[in-house]
Amino acid sequence: MDIGRYEVIRATELWQRAGAYSVRIQGLARQYHISPRDEFDWHDGEEGTLYIVILDDTYPIATCRMYPLGEGRMSVGRVVVLEEYRGQGLGRKVMEEAERWLRELGTWQIELDSRVNAVGFYEKLGYKCVDGAVSRGKTFDTVKMIKDLRGE
Repeated sequence: MDIGRYEVIRATELWQRAGAYSVRIQGLARQYHISPRDEFDWHDGEEGTLYIVILDDTYPIATCRMYPLGEGRMSVGRVVVLEEYRGQGLGRKVMEEAERWLRELGTWQIELDSRVNAVGFYEKLGYKCVDGAVSRGKTFDTVKMIKDLRGE
């Protein structure tokens, strides 16, 4: 999908997944001083893990990761837009393409752990807090959110 000068892709090839990893290192790990050892986990090597990447020409600038939780349920996370590209609606574009792809795959529910300061972003996209409980993490405090895709 082409959005102006940017292209949204479903990262199915190795070089495309490398782009997702690059955005995560630059836009998350470096910014928040997270080591690659902590940023990348077993989900990144798991069969069934999917990535969306937005390119500016051929340069990766935004991404998200999705992995299965069980029949019809997927987790979305590691939503990152490089700092110099923020404020252009690219996070929304990443999430919209992720949801399109997951619907095509038969997903009926998406779960995510939102950083506390990003809850409003996800609420605008139709996600709801599960119980409002804040989980304390090493780097971020998060709130569990879900979106039911069946009613859309």
